Amino acid sequence: MNLMNHDLELAKLKLTENALSLAIVKNGKVIFETKKPGISGFLQAIEKLDKNLVATSVADKIVGVAAAMLCVYAGVSSVFAQTISTEGIRALEDNNIEYLFEKKVSNILNRSKNDVCPFEKMAISSGNAEDAYVKLKSLARQMMSNSTKTGC
Repeated sequence: MNLMNHDLELAKLKLTENALSLAIVKNGKVIFETKKPGISGFLQAIEKLDKNLVATSVADKIVGVAAAMLCVYAGVSSVFAQTISTEGIRALEDNNIEYLFEKKVSNILNRSKNDVCPFEKMAISSGNAEDAYVKLKSLARQMMSNSTKTGC
């Protein structure tokens, strides 16, 4: 088993054992973990760790196109998702990021389950991973200041 798979296994284990929403592992060490729901935890990891996220393994509860684009932006090398969307898979495959998942869905919905998650819409409309990161960060900030629970 190469280190990449070992890191991914460790990230997956931490995610499930500790009921996390996100676990990031590099070289056999957990470098970030959170229970924050939605995309905000990943945005926080990017702000805190920046280039240290290159060549990491990420385990995330939900990977839609928004999370996948953040993985691309951060230089992540492998991803485990408990739930992944079709568009999320496409974004990972287009960028040669290895992935494993438990459940595949057509879309990631908002918390009310009545529409596609606003972060997904934003990511799908983005031109590239950098564009997606800037737009998602802005949307997250806007939602936090409105303290609306319309996230995903």
